[in-house]
Amino acid sequence: MKDNRHFVIDFDSTFTQVEALDVLGEISLKNNPKREEKLQELKDLTDRGMGGELAFRDSLRERLILLEAYKKDLPPLIEKLRKKVSISFVRNEGFLEENKDQIYIISNGFKEFIVPIVGDFGIKEEHVFANTFEFDENGKIIGFDHDNVLSSNNGKVKQLQKLDLKGDVYVIGDGYTDYEIKAAGLANKFYAFTENVERDNILAKADHITPSLDEFLYLHKMNKAISYPKNRIKVLLLENIHQDAVDIMKNEGYNVSTVSGAMDEEELCEKIKDVSVIGIRSKTQLTAKVLENANRLIAVGAFCIGTNQIDLEACLKKGVAVFNAPFSNTRSVVELAIGEIILLKRNLPDRISEMHQGIWNKSATGSYEIRGKKLGIVGYGNIGAQLSVVAEAIGFDVYYYDLVEKLAMGNATKCNSLDELLEIVDIVTLHVDGRKENKNMIGDDEFKKMKHGAVFLNLARGHVVDVEALKNHIESGKITGAGVDVFPKEPKTNKEEFESELRGLPNLILTPHIGGSTEEAQENIGNFVPGKIIEYINTGGTTNSVNFPNLQLPILENAHRLIHIHHNRPGIIANINRILAANDINIVGQYLKTNETIGYVITDIDKAYNAEVIQELKEIQDTIKFRVLY
Repeated sequence: MKDNRHFVIDFDSTFTQVEALDVLGEISLKNNPKREEKLQELKDLTDRGMGGELAFRDSLRERLILLEAYKKDLPPLIEKLRKKVSISFVRNEGFLEENKDQIYIISNGFKEFIVPIVGDFGIKEEHVFANTFEFDENGKIIGFDHDNVLSSNNGKVKQLQKLDLKGDVYVIGDGYTDYEIKAAGLANKFYAFTENVERDNILAKADHITPSLDEFLYLHKMNKAISYPKNRIKVLLLENIHQDAVDIMKNEGYNVSTVSGAMDEEELCEKIKDVSVIGIRSKTQLTAKVLENANRLIAVGAFCIGTNQIDLEACLKKGVAVFNAPFSNTRSVVELAIGEIILLKRNLPDRISEMHQGIWNKSATGSYEIRGKKLGIVGYGNIGAQLSVVAEAIGFDVYYYDLVEKLAMGNATKCNSLDELLEIVDIVTLHVDGRKENKNMIGDDEFKKMKHGAVFLNLARGHVVDVEALKNHIESGKITGAGVDVFPKEPKTNKEEFESELRGLPNLILTPHIGGSTEEAQENIGNFVPGKIIEYINTGGTTNSVNFPNLQLPILENAHRLIHIHHNRPGIIANINRILAANDINIVGQYLKTNETIGYVITDIDKAYNAEVIQELKEIQDTIKFRVLY
């Protein structure tokens, strides 16, 4: 059956990411002393013409005068434009090739550079309608063909009238001249293409805003490179997550919104309803109640080390993968620990405070070097182990204790129990995770077992220390210095007051949960976590997920990928394969991994599928989530 749909596509800022005449200006004006000034004037003329503020023919004439371009400038222009084809057009080259009989490029640009570019994608030269240059005897561009309707005002409308296309006509473009086609009644719909540029006055006139060609193809149920337009994937990033993360996810094409602080449970229950990916730090609590409202959620990014603020089991049961940054801020926390220990052993917090009050208290009493002191590290994971190495390098004797068997770094000494460590060392520093079992792991009894005059640090989790007990032992003099970065209750935003019974105590460093808050750490986290989430959405790979079975997958080539998340019950994979076999679908590759709660099956098939097959797979008993990747 013949397709009676016709697709009219603009060239500048739609098929390509740029306005071609602007790029030509960069070439032709390369050695002009007023280059930057002329390029800005050129851009302004382009914007005014595309926005409908300036008659198009006037805009075109003035731009060509500014360009001072020659025929010899066109080959380098074409090479530059080949590298600037819009990403979603490159991604969907198959659609352009398959529908070349129904695709028309109608542009106020020029055939001399448009035909070579769109021809690379199979579009017919006879389906390209654009202006043509006029040259003088030296090859200088001196004007354009005034008889061509596309050089005149309302030119695209006149061109469509001449073509007299029969059937449904859809226009994809970014300018006022594209909208004019619809306004003249010559198109069913005008799609404002915003992948490269957004013009507010054009968006207001569009029937639909399409941030990429993927969105257009999805709406029309046509062959596309990806199964779901990325602009429909809503990403919510809370708590001032690093701008790199925002940029990475926006560049991937996601619809990203940000909130500077944390949200309480009720706020988040409402906000998360249409969110596909949420990124949080340590203050936001992703509870089971919140997750009940998260019906579109695919993945969670914890832009920190810990994940105790997330109900991992509830995420797992909903088929939501969680990713964190287990290594990205390790160095930052280690450096803070070392710095605070030195400050505390020298009694500097009190000396600094006194100086600000005008008190000169020069004394060596209670001030010690750290060389030769015994440092006790509770929790010998990524941070504890790196702290061990750095501390030993500057003169500490290092002791450590961990519930799990860990290999000693350097000359560190392993302790067989927490009590053993507490009794030996001069300084105790905590680097444990936030599991419930660790609540109040350091309380009154543990402080009593420490040496008199010990220094104590908690840069781990607020609930692992009995704060009242710490206060009592500081006041009694048993603990002569302490550094606390984490608290059982913390303000959700910087505007809230910090309340704690620890305020005002001597030789005590209180910091607002900034152990990992360095530019370097936040940049590392901002790059690491989005990469894992994007990999999961694009390929199904779950490497470094903290709650999903970890699967590292090969790159998908010439196949479709089916992702099935289900309760860990026997017979699921057999049911998947039975449905595929019954529909004569061959399996190219299959990957399965399970944990106690869920099974995660990736199936690559080499044949197109129909909606009935997908529905059957979704209806398999114990299915949690199912999605398709192309």
